[in-house]
Amino acid sequence: MSSDNILNFQKLLEKVGLKQNMAVGDLGCGGSGYFVVQAAKMVGKDGIIYAVDILKPVLKSIESKARLEKLYNIKTIWSNLEIYKATKIKDEELNVILLTNIIHQVKDPSDVFREAIRMLKRDGKILVIEWEETCVLFGPKAEHRISKKKIKEIAERNNLKEEEEFKAGNYHYGIIFKKK
Repeated sequence: MSSDNILNFQKLLEKVGLKQNMAVGDLGCGGSGYFVVQAAKMVGKDGIIYAVDILKPVLKSIESKARLEKLYNIKTIWSNLEIYKATKIKDEELNVILLTNIIHQVKDPSDVFREAIRMLKRDGKILVIEWEETCVLFGPKAEHRISKKKIKEIAERNNLKEEEEFKAGNYHYGIIFKKK
């Protein structure tokens, strides 16, 4: 991974207000662990990062990266985010939740939002990053991509307040929501 990518991940995490001592959930973290590792460094040894995924090999990969980086504040959790209360994280425990390139992969995005909101503290933030609805030869098929409008509708139905929308690279958008 290039240092440019690391800086971009750091900028996105700074944008959502990540800082020392926070509890963060990367829901649907994926095997690359880019956000997990960067977030773990940013919250420091007294913060915690929960790396959540439904694929056990992904979690093993994250555990290996954490050991290599000597990051002891990463906890992996196997869970289906589409099932309410399935994720073994307490209600209102997290300051920040990351939903990066996960919403387009689920049957009902509302289920993932409901589970995320359960774990989020009052005034906590959710960072959603998803694929733009542009036609490119890589990424998810156009029919699987989810519009900003739909994400915003789901968030509003779940009492989240939109704080900011932004371009998150050439092919992605980002939206930050706050729990009321």
